Amino acid sequence: MSRLDIAPPPQDHAATFAALGDPTRLSLLGRLSGGQAQSIAKLSTDTRLTRQAITKHLHVLEGAGLVSSLRVGRETQFAYRPEPIEAARSYLDEVSAQWDAAFARLKAFVEK
Repeated sequence: MSRLDIAPPPQDHAATFAALGDPTRLSLLGRLSGGQAQSIAKLSTDTRLTRQAITKHLHVLEGAGLVSSLRVGRETQFAYRPEPIEAARSYLDEVSAQWDAAFARLKAFVEK
């Protein structure tokens, strides 16, 4: 198996990794991962970020499927969705196994 045999991640994984590549989004996801949906107002407490900045980051997370939103009265509640993280972890496990197999073949070849 050559390097070209390792399939690139599907677009949804790329969006997941891109969304996770920002410390603010990681922090927001961590706050939401407790399982309780939260409003922008609640998520902006104890931060130096504006509600507008929080909203922007939440929309990126929502676009990647990492959070879902639900309108409740005048507020929008955001909730963590674990499925994209689980899919990305599974993808990374597959890539890791492919590399482990490639290194094992290289080791066997070198030791001959």
